[in-house]
Amino acid sequence: MANFFPRWTNWIPLKLVVCGIITVCGLTAATWYYATPKYTKIGYEPVQPVPFPHDIHVSQLGMDCRYCHSFVEMAAQSNVPNTQTCMNCHTQVQKDNPKLEPVRTSWKTGNPVEWVWIYRTVDYVYYNHAAHVNRGISCFSCHGPVNHMSTVYLAKPHSMAWCLDCHRHPENFLRPEDQVFNLDWKPDDVKPAEFVAKYGTPVDASEDFSKKKKLTQAEIGQTLKEHWNINPPTNCQGCHR
Repeated sequence: MANFFPRWTNWIPLKLVVCGIITVCGLTAATWYYATPKYTKIGYEPVQPVPFPHDIHVSQLGMDCRYCHSFVEMAAQSNVPNTQTCMNCHTQVQKDNPKLEPVRTSWKTGNPVEWVWIYRTVDYVYYNHAAHVNRGISCFSCHGPVNHMSTVYLAKPHSMAWCLDCHRHPENFLRPEDQVFNLDWKPDDVKPAEFVAKYGTPVDASEDFSKKKKLTQAEIGQTLKEHWNINPPTNCQGCHR
């Protein structure tokens, strides 16, 4: 009896299996790569009740981060400014600006301004702001160039992999404690002789850092890591307590 189907149809099941495997692998890889905070969260820029331009307040007026976020050096969770903080200036400065009406209403009623949180750590993750900023981790490392943002947006993914990258290699992010709130700081700003006099040099340094013209981030970071004896946890218990 003659075959009803052509001989090439014998390959159809195998081809379907191969195509299925490739499709599943492709979808898995795309999900693994793109369905992460790096792509789903970065750039989030909610509309705030008051358009607070950080670039004007910080870069132009020279305000320190800690004036508004006053708990950051002392508490696990940083704070947004209360109405009193805003009104310290705005009872005199821009006091009739219509954009500040929510602040004036809050001042009169006692109800807080309903700021929209951009960075909020989930409940099952422990994060301590004070522990980080008091040991050389700048606001810039986690929040980006806020001092140049007219509207604050989410600049870093804050994913587990992103956090572990810093915990495994803190020397790539550490800076002198007096530069933590200077978001424009660069390693080139460090004066090697003064830095070495204050913090020393790494144990395995092959040259005298004090005689160098410039220090790299790796050299600065490794020095501070050893000087402060920094050894961040990389196990589950470090953040999931």
